[in-house]
Amino acid sequence: MSDQTFQFKTNINCGGCVSKVTPFLDKAEGIDHWEVDTTNKDKVLTVTSKGITEEEIIETIENVGFDIEPIPAE
Repeated sequence: MSDQTFQFKTNINCGGCVSKVTPFLDKAEGIDHWEVDTTNKDKVLTVTSKGITEEEIIETIENVGFDIEPIPAE
């Protein structure tokens, strides 16, 4: 299975918010790399997957208390 990259619009809008989601994303199974672009108006979370699904990422972020919605791949 090849690595997949998922992108999401979120309301993770500052370093404090990023630090809240960090432990959850770091311990999630199947994530190779992730980052949040807090300078983008949509606060884009990019996740490079090594097996985690889009649904699992959404669930992880919602469980921390943030809004997240997938950005369809172009």
